[in-house]
Amino acid sequence: MKKIVLAALLALLFVGCSSKNEDSSAVEPKLVVGKEINLKLNDQFETPHTLNAETQKLIFALSKDTAHVCNDFFVTQTPTYLSENNTQFIADVSAAPSLIRSMFIMPGLKDFKHTVLILDDKEVAVPYRSGVDVQKIIVAYIEDGKITSLKTLSTPQELQATIEAE
Repeated sequence: MKKIVLAALLALLFVGCSSKNEDSSAVEPKLVVGKEINLKLNDQFETPHTLNAETQKLIFALSKDTAHVCNDFFVTQTPTYLSENNTQFIADVSAAPSLIRSMFIMPGLKDFKHTVLILDDKEVAVPYRSGVDVQKIIVAYIEDGKITSLKTLSTPQELQATIEAE
């Protein structure tokens, strides 16, 4: 009986170790200076959004910690703070299990007054994560739909200074 249980556990272990891993080196990165960025994402209320013509900065939170830093700062601002500063905020929740996303993360995001564009599919998120430090807040400066520069941030003070800079 012990051998059967052990064999079943080993089988589950190998099934869980799928060959379809997130090898971001095989993916063409989306956050590259000079590259055109075509954004089509839903917000926390499932409303579709595209890159606004007025958007000058995209703030990417690609980890749980950076998303908390951003959201903790944004809740202290007016609900229109991002749009007034020609900025859009994108949070990657794709790493969380779907049950956790649907039961906890998405309902929690609906409490925010600011707009949060959601990367909730791993395959869609991987190109945004490729080639950048996901443990930092990533700012993509946009002009005419193209990325003109990238910047990494760590603190709410850096985030505020970056968003409010002309």
